[in-house]
Amino acid sequence: PSMKLGCMLAAGNAYPYSCNPEDVMESIKMDRENYFFADVQCRGFYPTYALKQLERNQITIPFEENDENVLKEGVVDFVSFSYYNSLVATSNTELKSTAKGNIFASVENPYLKSSEWGWQIDPLGLRITCNILYDRYQKPLFIVENGLGAIDQFNDGDIQDDYRIDYLRSHLKALKDAINIDGVDVLGYTTWGCIDLISASTGEMKKRYGFIYVDADESGNGTLNRYKKKSFSWYQEVIKSNGQNLD
Repeated sequence: PSMKLGCMLAAGNAYPYSCNPEDVMESIKMDRENYFFADVQCRGFYPTYALKQLERNQITIPFEENDENVLKEGVVDFVSFSYYNSLVATSNTELKSTAKGNIFASVENPYLKSSEWGWQIDPLGLRITCNILYDRYQKPLFIVENGLGAIDQFNDGDIQDDYRIDYLRSHLKALKDAINIDGVDVLGYTTWGCIDLISASTGEMKKRYGFIYVDADESGNGTLNRYKKKSFSWYQEVIKSNGQNLD
């Protein structure tokens, strides 16, 4: 009875490409597409925008007796989410889907740098997303995925991945601001991931996320020996200090 149950979503706030009201409306629509399931799971009812969309598509959800009460009583206790990048929405069809690496279709943000795979890096976007989700649901948050896919150079067991440390440090600083300045209730933070494995988004071994290097190539060839990267010891200190020591 004391267990806490949460939901999971791939989060990342959608910015309007410009202050054109049509772009702002597109950003609202993009967020709604992403937050629909969480809206139901956190609020305990189907949001009106979703009901209207179902109506336009001539879809009727059959509700049995007491189903509405079950939804209301079965809301989650917290919201967990992955965060890798923010999104950009526009009404201009010529600009859509110009971001190269993002999982979801998005316009490229000219104010952000990108990873080697084109994923746009937005630490402040994590703070923004935390605020949006907390304002929307007023439930504790848990970041369960956040990390950088990169090509790591292996030099006789030495892997200097300062870029990964910089990425995680900047995101953790933004998360601390969300907690300490904005008052967002955050239960925890875990990275993706602890050890190198085949990337789910591209099917590549060379796109590495871990703190531990695995000697394997795209075809699975290699010794499979494992080596601690520089980020391993750094993140170890982050854990020991509960995020207070980010140097």
